Amino acid sequence: MFLKKKVPSLYKSLGVYLPLITTNCAVLGVALKNVTNEYNILESTVNGVATAIGFAIALVIMAGIREKIEFNDIPKPFRGSAIVLITAGLMAMAFFGFSGVI
Repeated sequence: MFLKKKVPSLYKSLGVYLPLITTNCAVLGVALKNVTNEYNILESTVNGVATAIGFAIALVIMAGIREKIEFNDIPKPFRGSAIVLITAGLMAMAFFGFSGVI
């Protein structure tokens, strides 16, 4: 949405491939982390699956929160992207609390 508004020429040239590019970046990041930490094949597989599950959980939670936010009375300056960024920040702090569990 940001590129569609701010850089329409890039959005028009990439079109439907833009989400695929960002997903590939996430996959490459997991692969690089596996290599950097020198994981074997089993550890790499578990790390990849766990990362995918965690990402899916975060997306589902964010979608649920955004759906609930739609029906609330939000002050005008916080509508749209601002409230989504605040929500993402609060979710990041909540997930950070789980970092020492395992």
